[in-house]
Amino acid sequence: MSKQKQAELRKNVAPFGKADTKSSIKQLINTIPAFFLLWFLAYQSLSISIWITIPLAVVAAGFVVRIFIIFHDCAHQSFFKNKKANRILGTLTGIITHFAFEKWKRSHSIHHATSGNLDKRGTGDMWVMTVEEYSAASFWEKLTYRLYRNPLVMFGLGPIYLFMVDNRFNRKGARKKERLNTYLINVSIAAIYGLLIWAIGWQALVIIQGTILFVSGSLGIWLFYVQHQFEDSYFENEEEWDYVKAAVDGSSYYKLPKVMQWMTGSIGFHHVHHLNPRVPNYHLEQAHESTPPLQKATTITFLSSLESLRFRLYDEESKTFISFKELKGLQRKKTSSKVQLSNRTPSLQEK
Repeated sequence: MSKQKQAELRKNVAPFGKADTKSSIKQLINTIPAFFLLWFLAYQSLSISIWITIPLAVVAAGFVVRIFIIFHDCAHQSFFKNKKANRILGTLTGIITHFAFEKWKRSHSIHHATSGNLDKRGTGDMWVMTVEEYSAASFWEKLTYRLYRNPLVMFGLGPIYLFMVDNRFNRKGARKKERLNTYLINVSIAAIYGLLIWAIGWQALVIIQGTILFVSGSLGIWLFYVQHQFEDSYFENEEEWDYVKAAVDGSSYYKLPKVMQWMTGSIGFHHVHHLNPRVPNYHLEQAHESTPPLQKATTITFLSSLESLRFRLYDEESKTFISFKELKGLQRKKTSSKVQLSNRTPSLQEK
């Protein structure tokens, strides 16, 4: 895509990058009260059957994902026109979702500025190693990476680590504003949990809130994972990296059923979001439908997205993700080629 076409593409999407106060308030009304109602119903149903409580908690977890998208838009200053309103709502939704607003806003902005850049990985990203890096890694580095990329660890232990550890502590060198925001959210969560334990008991809290956090965390990690980890996703070194290509070619259009699209705040239109982070979630679909070049982005469905579970390493030669099994095949080919080369009979010219 030429620079002129890139500029035209960004210009076409720009009108959608404006918050609409009515749409934002409507989304708050149809999302947050529903979450608290489901939480209350889940608690009330405990006296009837835990098999009613768990499904209600799972649905409530879906609303936490939707609340997180609101939190996410606040971090991009795209949910409301007013920066202070975004900051306040971001902090409040950070308490519900258990994410430190200022801390996450910083790391996520870095993710947007470096997504697909092989030389600037490490902040706000999934850990991705190239074939060359993995081959040169030590035994312990390989073991750690294999554990990290294992679906049971990523989607099973991942949410626990995210909510209990990563989101609860400030990064080294964090500014005062960021540190205070993390403390405020942590203290608020602790106070709410203390009140709930006093009111309903720790067992009920663990059953309901534990289910909600685990399910919403797993879903959130899955969404973030699958939207950048598809077979021919875009990765380039710094000198060749391009922001627009990284947005359109390195982010998928995750085509979900309408109910799931609504629950996930249309974040499946991830290519639109990366092209212009100021587009609020309720304008993403319209921006996609109104911009033909964006409709050519890699489209994945729920079924086809499951294939990404086997992706482990990025192969810079083929510019695709491969599995550990495919890595063994590549290594065997290289070994075979070396053997053939060393056993090759010298030609007369070489003699």
